[in-house]
Amino acid sequence: MTATLITNIGELTTNVGRPGDALGTVRDAAVLLEGDRVAWVGAASEAPHADGLRTVDAGARAVIPGFVDSHTHLVFGGDRADEFEARMTGTPYAAGGIRRTVAATRAATDEELRSRLRAFTHELHAQGTTTFEVKTGYGLTVADEARLARIAAEATPEVTYLGAHVVPAEYADRRDEYVDLVCDEMLRACAPHARWIDVFCERGAFTPDESRRILAAGVVHGLLPRVHGNQLGPGDGVRLAVAMGAASVDHCTYLSDDDVAALAGSATVATLLPGVEFSTRQPYPDARRLIDAGVIVALASDCNPGSSFTSSMPLMIALAVREMGMTPAEAVWAATAGGARALRRSDVGVLEPGARADLVMLDAPTRVHLAYRPGVPLVHTVWLGGTPL
Repeated sequence: MTATLITNIGELTTNVGRPGDALGTVRDAAVLLEGDRVAWVGAASEAPHADGLRTVDAGARAVIPGFVDSHTHLVFGGDRADEFEARMTGTPYAAGGIRRTVAATRAATDEELRSRLRAFTHELHAQGTTTFEVKTGYGLTVADEARLARIAAEATPEVTYLGAHVVPAEYADRRDEYVDLVCDEMLRACAPHARWIDVFCERGAFTPDESRRILAAGVVHGLLPRVHGNQLGPGDGVRLAVAMGAASVDHCTYLSDDDVAALAGSATVATLLPGVEFSTRQPYPDARRLIDAGVIVALASDCNPGSSFTSSMPLMIALAVREMGMTPAEAVWAATAGGARALRRSDVGVLEPGARADLVMLDAPTRVHLAYRPGVPLVHTVWLGGTPL
């Protein structure tokens, strides 16, 4: 088994919290990797040594857990740059643009979709993301949703069935029939390739009653629920997610006091997606309000061609600090351990013995530089399962 000792780490973020330091910071630190796991973490002066141990000098750089991006839409065809340009000149974002991507995705071959996903995976890794979720939702036929789930599963175990993205054009006057399809034949075709089920509970997409029915059908087939909610305006998405025991409710832009209280009293993670607000000019979610209320908060990219065509978790951190009231430490935690919570994973987003050896060495002395130096490529080296990329 290959063993590597990364030593001379100026600042190590473990996310193993202790009183006064939720990020479990260790200075002048070292990490021992054995195979694809973390074997030891601590002060460099106390690091174990053995014959044949490979040593990497971090040069006093900061090291953090690999980013966990718990919300992406990476399997699709086409491009919607013209929509972005229109929004920047005053046209508001609307969920209906999803249907354009649906048409382009249906027209794409499996190899075209697979090749694009490989490119996105490389892009994610280069920016420090080591765990990521991928949703379906741009096929919206039984065959197309099943192939999107199958292709996504080639890149990640965190695949989400999102047949309930929007009602496709051919079912515009038969939405009840489409909901039946999502709950039955389409679900049965996608479930073998997926871990999660999601629904866009929003005006222009699916009603609370439809959403509840879809999520319940997924649970029967062994899938775990997630929800897109409260993005375009106030609604029932957050409270539906809590009632259904969803792992996360994503967006959370428009929240009532009751929504915040429901989240604070639950294990459901509020996943915030500041790339969407950056791209659509909607108001940013109030992360400070959520954190102060005791809500678990994650950050994710929502990488998709319509409302957030970025895969950069460092950008999400910078936006969260600048626009959403988060401290740099809170934002880094939300982009790592928070994302792991949103995926109900305890083996990623943390650096402790037994965890996956997924970590990022920054070309910076502290994690604060992720927000302090926005837009600068600070990722020096990424280890994925103990292997440097």
